Amino acid sequence: MSNPAQASTGRATSAAGPGSPADRLLATATELFAAQGIRSVGIDLILRESGVAKASLYNAYGSKDGLVVAYLERLDQADQNRWFEATKALSDPRERILTFFDLAIAGAPTRNFRGCQYANAATEFPDTDLPPITAHRAWLLDTLGDNLRALGVSEPDATARQIQVVYDGALSGSKMARSTAPIETGKQLVEALLDRTTG
Repeated sequence: MSNPAQASTGRATSAAGPGSPADRLLATATELFAAQGIRSVGIDLILRESGVAKASLYNAYGSKDGLVVAYLERLDQADQNRWFEATKALSDPRERILTFFDLAIAGAPTRNFRGCQYANAATEFPDTDLPPITAHRAWLLDTLGDNLRALGVSEPDATARQIQVVYDGALSGSKMARSTAPIETGKQLVEALLDRTTG
């Protein structure tokens, strides 16, 4: 693989649809990348599992690099949607912040304790700045900051960075322990931090 950060998925936007080759390729890649890692999954396996011709891959995404970017963009959008859905009835900013940990606790077993998929992708491409990962982390940090401001925290941006570090460590610990316990501990640490900064 060359550089997925330079790939464009613009062509896939119009091509993708329910049951379309682009959609089947992305759905298959999402499942395989999450389960086996990006680099270990070859194009031939994706094509075979999706039942799509190679020409459709190049037409929709240009290359495997483009498919990787589309996978990360889809992951980012799905995670944002999941958080917004889980918090739409919550008015308390504190509960909205803790929802990140609640979703991680609920999702870790169903994902077979694979940890943070953004961190997994970044590990596979250590010398590459992947825009969807950067965008997701910026959204997380901004969302934490907005809710901390709503809570009246005196240094919301600095506190948001602290929570993000705890969250990153909790997901990594969960992967290694194959348990939700590290995420539960991370949530407790953030609860204590919020108690100190809002008390």
